[in-house]
Amino acid sequence: MERGSVAVFADLVADRFISGTPTRVSREAPVVILDQDGDRFVAGGGANAAANVASLGGRAHLFGAVGDDRAGRRLAETIERAGIDPGSLLELAGHATATKTRILGGFGSNKQQIVRIDSGGVLPADAARDRRLREALIHHLETAASSAGEPPVLMVSDYGYGTVDPGIVAAVRSRLPACHILVDSRHRLAQFEQAGFATPNQEEAEALLGQRLDEDSALLTHGPRLRRTLGCEHLLITRGSRGMALFLADRCLMIPVYGTDEVRDVTGAGDTVIGTMALAVAAGAAPAEAAALANFAGGIVVLKAGTATVRQSELRSAIGSAEGYLEALQWEEC
Repeated sequence: MERGSVAVFADLVADRFISGTPTRVSREAPVVILDQDGDRFVAGGGANAAANVASLGGRAHLFGAVGDDRAGRRLAETIERAGIDPGSLLELAGHATATKTRILGGFGSNKQQIVRIDSGGVLPADAARDRRLREALIHHLETAASSAGEPPVLMVSDYGYGTVDPGIVAAVRSRLPACHILVDSRHRLAQFEQAGFATPNQEEAEALLGQRLDEDSALLTHGPRLRRTLGCEHLLITRGSRGMALFLADRCLMIPVYGTDEVRDVTGAGDTVIGTMALAVAAGAAPAEAAALANFAGGIVVLKAGTATVRQSELRSAIGSAEGYLEALQWEEC
């Protein structure tokens, strides 16, 4: 995977984690007073997906925007420290960077999220900005395809903050038909036509289908319909403690969860999944191989606190310790 290169077109979010130890109940209000012992700032949203590509040894090239505020500057610095190429990282005057501040309380390392404060907002419409990002992205992909002699890989991470236009997929396809395009979108996945891979979680898939998918039989029945509705080649539905399901044109692969089904924190787990999958595709993995690797990575990252990444050494160790796991995977007709 070290030779893999992934372009990331994404909404960028600043994730801040303020933690403390409970000391007493306040006299001012019936709330617990925390003695602060931590304040961690990390790259969130699509920047976290790019950070996972970098932590696994790949080359991540990021295209997006931040505000010209303190959070935006810290986010840009964090992105570069993570080994991510800023690509075309725009700083927008007068815009407040989307920031999620989570307050955690507890004893030792066993801290729980108490409240989340969101600030910043959706980018205002700006045709010139959108055109600049789109042209920079396509130029990068064309250059990468020319130098490597093989189709480039594009990962699109849409958090609904206004950077990502669903039309980007069609724009890239018109210039680079063979480009591998992976899309993760919180609320409008159906608008990203012509994607190669789509990676909704079960809740998002159920919303798109209007159908519960709790049972494997329902998933096998309705998963292929969702893949056809979305118009994507490959559909990966993540199911939390129940693993994943990969749907291809004529068959599907049920992938059981790796590790324990008792998780510590699911924050950013979807970013890890699509980041790992994109890098695996860039390294030449088949869809089933990429999905299995993403499943391993997802199982690792949910055992970490807050927004986190998976290192290449952790992924290697997980695969090495899962004797018989990959061999036990079975394809189903659907």
